[in-house]
Amino acid sequence: MNNVAKTVAVVDYGMGNLWSVSQAVRAAAAGTGWNVVVTAEPETVRAADRIVLPGQGAMPDCMRELADSGLRASVLEAAAQKPLFGVCVGMQMLLDASDEGPTDGLALFPGRVVKFDLAGRMQPDGSRFKVPQMGWNQVFQSSHGGAVHPLWQGIPDGTHFYFVHSFYARPSDARHTAGEADYGGRFTAAVARDNIFAAQFHPEKSADHGLALYRNFLHWAP
Repeated sequence: MNNVAKTVAVVDYGMGNLWSVSQAVRAAAAGTGWNVVVTAEPETVRAADRIVLPGQGAMPDCMRELADSGLRASVLEAAAQKPLFGVCVGMQMLLDASDEGPTDGLALFPGRVVKFDLAGRMQPDGSRFKVPQMGWNQVFQSSHGGAVHPLWQGIPDGTHFYFVHSFYARPSDARHTAGEADYGGRFTAAVARDNIFAAQFHPEKSADHGLALYRNFLHWAP
């Protein structure tokens, strides 16, 4: 790391869990020289070295607020050239479209976001599957015949992360799935390509391994 401070911008378009996300990224950045800012300014996003796109609530609301805030174009510009980390609905927004609404996404990954269809289904312990899925679930790292993604470095396969969601991503290209979890069947829990990584779960609510994921993001050289 050189002496020039580098900036991570956490995008504030009014819909993310900004305090938790920013505090976790700041904790991961401690002692590294990275400056973490929460910003609603498109120019700050454009000037940042790395971008975190959080999301919370309904995807149609998130997409509308991102557009109305004036941040949509700067996020797309960042996604074309800088390391970007999408969180929860911030991951779902990266796909073509969602059945929630329905609504269009940012079309950075081909595929759709669909709702869990688990009505009447029973879990192994005899309880019913509940939607939303809320709680800790194992994430299995995907390699597709190659190496697992660099952001998993130092994080054991099958580590538990914290989820809260009723919808999940269904990428068209299996190579974009960087991690899977199981809730009534396997589903994509993380996507990645080029300079973009995104997780359905909440690293900021996932204790030490969540911080490790953010720390790996700061050191990632895609």
